[in-house]
Amino acid sequence: MKKQQRSKLTGFLAVQLVTCGAFAVSWLMLAPAQAERLTEVITGEIQFSPPKIERTEPLVITPLYDDPEVVSDEELAAVLLQVQPRFPADNLKPNHVEHALRTWHVDAEFQDPAVMSGTDMRDLLLDNGRFMLSWGPDIPPLLEDRPTGVYVRWGHEQGASVHHDHTLACISEAGVPLDQPVRSPGRPNGTLKQMIEQAIYDFDLDERETEWSALGFGLWLPPQKEWVNGHHRKLNFDMIARRQMRGAKIYGVCGGTHRVYSLMALVRLDDDFDILSDEVRAEAMDYLRSVRDILIVTQYEDGHWPYNWPDGSAALEHPEDYEAYKDVIATGHHLEWLAIAPKELHPPHEMILKAADWIIKNTTSKTQKEILSNYTFYSHVGNALALWRNTRAPVFWKKWEAEHPFQPDTTNEVAINDKATETPAALTQPETVATKPKTSATESEKTTPADKTPAETAASSETRESEPEKEADAGELKPLILPPEL
Repeated sequence: MKKQQRSKLTGFLAVQLVTCGAFAVSWLMLAPAQAERLTEVITGEIQFSPPKIERTEPLVITPLYDDPEVVSDEELAAVLLQVQPRFPADNLKPNHVEHALRTWHVDAEFQDPAVMSGTDMRDLLLDNGRFMLSWGPDIPPLLEDRPTGVYVRWGHEQGASVHHDHTLACISEAGVPLDQPVRSPGRPNGTLKQMIEQAIYDFDLDERETEWSALGFGLWLPPQKEWVNGHHRKLNFDMIARRQMRGAKIYGVCGGTHRVYSLMALVRLDDDFDILSDEVRAEAMDYLRSVRDILIVTQYEDGHWPYNWPDGSAALEHPEDYEAYKDVIATGHHLEWLAIAPKELHPPHEMILKAADWIIKNTTSKTQKEILSNYTFYSHVGNALALWRNTRAPVFWKKWEAEHPFQPDTTNEVAINDKATETPAALTQPETVATKPKTSATESEKTTPADKTPAETAASSETRESEPEKEADAGELKPLILPPEL
């Protein structure tokens, strides 16, 4: 009897040993992401291994041109004066600050004490105490603590960033380093690294807006080509690039132009870090050529590109009735990505000159109240034109102010957030700009003329920027990373 019991016990133990061995072998054969997922299911605890970030400073995608025909020093100064971050202190919208910071960068300084510096803008976004000074205790914090990092509240709630990962993309373009302190309510000693890791954890390839995630990841993760998100899904830059090309060109924010910019940025990053496969790079270049071809047939005689540019020639033949600020969106954003694009992706240069002439006149003709109502769009104009002069806004402005010192206004003290309709005298620092004549396009290049005069609009740019998605011979390229002195 005892022998039978021992025999059964031995058999049972042998089966258990074989089972455990098989489980151990299976465990060892699991991919790291699968092992994390299984551990998460068994223990109920989050398992996430963020990718290693191999740099301490974000990458910088340099412009390729210095073309005073596109914008002269005087014109650039006049435009940059218009888009200085001259914001009211209370209820300071993160979306406005993000746009200003990406244009002016973290090292921006101004002689005018009424203008926010780059560090002030950075701190509004990354320090909860600074945020509360503007918004008070009744508005939820912009930054939230998560087990996997620091989350940025986004959407259309008060005090939130409007777009997912827009904060990350903007502070990365602004040159904020990896070890920059990020002070969320319960984590006063956090860093930007934890914000990046949370963005990677949260990212979903199928979410509506991926433009800023693509840009933020592109400026930090290379030379890595692939990583795993918090859903244990393997991702790579091929997938991110193809996501920018999915669906009709009008999809995405600002008439699809942000997708074009992010895709162009990924191609430029691929030049130095080989983050795209040959197949996907070819697809991206074909896509960008198709955008170029559309721009050739959609420019109005006055030089602007319409918001419904993806309609091709129909955009001229059957103009849509929309608010005029959308032409500023399209024209400014297209000039921005073209400044980092090789010449093979450009429409004829005469078209670029006409577009720049139109956007300069439009921007410099507005009062500061009008600029503030549409700040997010006009900030892209400032950044685009600085890129066309192969510079950054703070570098140019520092040199400009050295020769044209700020003169305080002693006769007109109208604040930017009151009901003034005229530009304050203190904002007229550069001499009045008479825009230079631009070379006209040849008859074969001219598009159908149309009388489309920009109308004024007072609607909030914070709301307007988020457009719902509808889905069902270039010469030698300059180095990608700017020299340290810049």
